[in-house]
Amino acid sequence: MAHFETTDIFKGAFFLSSGGNLSGISFNDRQIATFTLTGKNLHKLDSDYHTGRALVNPVLLRESLNHLRDILFEMQDRRGKRNDRPARNRQPQRVG
Repeated sequence: MAHFETTDIFKGAFFLSSGGNLSGISFNDRQIATFTLTGKNLHKLDSDYHTGRALVNPVLLRESLNHLRDILFEMQDRRGKRNDRPARNRQPQRVG
């Protein structure tokens, strides 16, 4: 099973709509999300995505994009609530 990381939410949604699985989301110090995905043929899907040969069901793509956005907004809301407390012992937030 392949493992792939991307900060591109559209590529992440494409991988999900093509059979990939979201195994985690992490944030860097600039609050940029990195999506960690697993699944079969992710490197081929990545190549197809970059060369314009990618084919996907548009309804699944929209649903996958909305799913990733929902997770990000939920995490952002939780992180915002945590930012109201002192910053001691914070760990990176992961989903999965």
